Amino acid sequence: MIEIIFLGTVSGVPTKDRNHSAIIMNQFSETKETMLFDCGEGTQRQMLKAGVNFMNINKIFITHWHADHFAGLIPLIQTMNLERRKKPLYIYAPEAERFVSDIIDLGYFGLNFEVIPVDLTFEGSEIKKIVDDDDFEIYSTPSFHTIPSVAFGLFEKPKYQINLEKLKELKLKPGKWINELKENGIININDKEIKIEEVSDINSGIKCVYSGDTKPCKNIENMSKDIDLLIHDGTFLELSESGGKNHADVSQAAQLAKRANVKKLILTHVSRRYTNIKPLEEESQKIFKNTKIAYDFMRVILK
Repeated sequence: MIEIIFLGTVSGVPTKDRNHSAIIMNQFSETKETMLFDCGEGTQRQMLKAGVNFMNINKIFITHWHADHFAGLIPLIQTMNLERRKKPLYIYAPEAERFVSDIIDLGYFGLNFEVIPVDLTFEGSEIKKIVDDDDFEIYSTPSFHTIPSVAFGLFEKPKYQINLEKLKELKLKPGKWINELKENGIININDKEIKIEEVSDINSGIKCVYSGDTKPCKNIENMSKDIDLLIHDGTFLELSESGGKNHADVSQAAQLAKRANVKKLILTHVSRRYTNIKPLEEESQKIFKNTKIAYDFMRVILK
């Protein structure tokens, strides 16, 4: 199960109702993994309002180094230090080493924990695995913005639930051997090879992609094939309003979602000019019906 909390949903300049870009993704299995995607100005306070414990965050993913997507890192890291954090903090981003070192060197404060930058590829078309956890994987792929940028995918690993009826059909009894089967995916019993798929029901796991700021591009479309949720740049109602800043209008994002056969589309990074989001939602829904416009503190559960 994945819980998504939109902490900030505005483009560029904050409003009284919308904060700069930031999204929490909680992945639930035997434990809860809390991850932050982008960290615009004011993210720390948004987490307090949303009831998110920022000390539980061990991984932060930055799509690109425009201030409305990263400026919240500076106070967040300092607060973690004041709260006596000891665990390392990983920051994944294009050109991460360059920018994270600048942030750490900014001002008169010393850290009692390690901040580890992880540089991501921002050119080409590769979809690259950057995190491999027991229960999920994180991928990145270059996106199409005015500066180096990437999109991220959070993909849960398949889960296998032993089916007792299938065991009976194969004249097998439950036992400790099942643990070995789950671990290795295959086992030899009575000179017979048993694969986990033969005795299990498979839950393929939730898949979610976050585009960051981007024009619609093939890389994101490829990473989004048949996923449960696409969170995409939906800055403008019409492309003519973009001023060539390499964002998406709502129709373009909807067309990409339709081509990729995603189950649900949520548009975020909305320009402050739109005080009424209904026209944006309606325009997108003409092309892709299952579309919503994000708002601050919006929560989505995927299971």
